[in-house]
Amino acid sequence: MNYCALPPICPITLCLKSHQRFQSFSLAVSSEGSRHKEKKNPNQIILLLTSCLSVFIEDEVTGSAQITFNITKSAEFTVCNTTVVIPCFATNVETKLLTDLYVKWKFKGKDIFTYDGAQGQSSTPSSGFKSAKITPTELLHGIASLKMKKSDAELGNYTCEVTELTREGETVIELKYRVVSWFSPKENILIIIFPVLAILLSWGQFGVVTLKYASDPMKGKTILLFVAGLLLTIVVIVGAILFIPGEYSTKNASGLGLIVIPTVILILLQYFVLMTAFGMTSFAIAILILQVLGFVLAVVGLSLCIPECTPVQGPLLISGLGIIALAELLGLVSMKVVASSQGTIQPPRKAVEEPLNAFKESKGMMNDE
Repeated sequence: MNYCALPPICPITLCLKSHQRFQSFSLAVSSEGSRHKEKKNPNQIILLLTSCLSVFIEDEVTGSAQITFNITKSAEFTVCNTTVVIPCFATNVETKLLTDLYVKWKFKGKDIFTYDGAQGQSSTPSSGFKSAKITPTELLHGIASLKMKKSDAELGNYTCEVTELTREGETVIELKYRVVSWFSPKENILIIIFPVLAILLSWGQFGVVTLKYASDPMKGKTILLFVAGLLLTIVVIVGAILFIPGEYSTKNASGLGLIVIPTVILILLQYFVLMTAFGMTSFAIAILILQVLGFVLAVVGLSLCIPECTPVQGPLLISGLGIIALAELLGLVSMKVVASSQGTIQPPRKAVEEPLNAFKESKGMMNDE
């Protein structure tokens, strides 16, 4: 800055206004002038000009005429933040006294926060930023970052002004909102794919049972299996719609619950299908135990993920859903193997013996006649 190009009165005004080094001298000049209004001493004016110019030249030479900052173009916050911090870092604060510092924050040209070190007080002129604050002790290290509640934060450009005695500077920081997914993209895909795959496999089991075992006693069970499977499919589809895409919210948490919890219906469907196909064998029991284990893991993972904005137990939830899908796959494969080896899936023994006994009884009656 070229001070020689300034009007003659400019150095005097700046000196009298802000520089404490010459406050006593300026008061003396002022009182002297009031007593001798008609008589002015040119030597005093020259001395004052020389002193002020020497101060500004000293500041210019040492490179400390203005507060400088670490440039931060923007700051971001997400749905997971409870507070918002807008950074402001001055690099050349030299004073060791808070009384020498003054901080002002602006938003769109309007003052929203001020801190006066001389008075040790802060104020929030704008009613929309009542939670705004700084940490005064950090000002001595050049840290004038503004903190506020997320509910008070508004997107846009914020101006940080720091004043140290005669030196001042300002920097502009843009506050942005960043959308983050509740789970990672890969986790989102797996959370949707495993339940959908399990449902498709369950429908496959239903189709095999319907085609290979269509006796009259099975018709009622078939209707129940169909209604339960249809209800499960609708609920999971609704849950998937609520779950993706999205940040952490009540809507997404509800969607995840609708995806995970109804998978208990798959255990019941698996039980009825396996019992209808080949009874309570050790292999069927193993499949059901595996599926129950997967459901338990999925529910535990769900309970751990729901309260967290950034869930860390996503793999546990996904592993549970994967085990459920695996159990459905094993059930379908076992049914296909039995069907291919026997031609048709044999009904349970009681379901076969009862019609056969009835037929024998009727035949015996005919022979008696």
